[in-house]
Amino acid sequence: MAKAMSKTAIIAHFAGKFDMKKKDVVAFFEEQAKLAYREAKNTFTLPGIGKLVLVNRKERLGRNPKTGETISIPAKTVVKFRVAKACKEAVLLKK
Repeated sequence: MAKAMSKTAIIAHFAGKFDMKKKDVVAFFEEQAKLAYREAKNTFTLPGIGKLVLVNRKERLGRNPKTGETISIPAKTVVKFRVAKACKEAVLLKK
């Protein structure tokens, strides 16, 4: 399997592709992340890639792995990323 692209490599790719300064590309990605964090409660979509959504988890029973004791895990809200169908098809090369 190929090595994952680093943040630096991604920034260099976009800077070269769109003839921009690396500093401007970094600023764009930082602003996109801030927007995603702020709008996640309303669902934030990256077209063709997926969306951030908030999901409410119910209270449930768990087990302490060290002692084996049953414990109650409280309800909480978590952030999930749902991958878009187009992304799945492009990455998995649907046959």
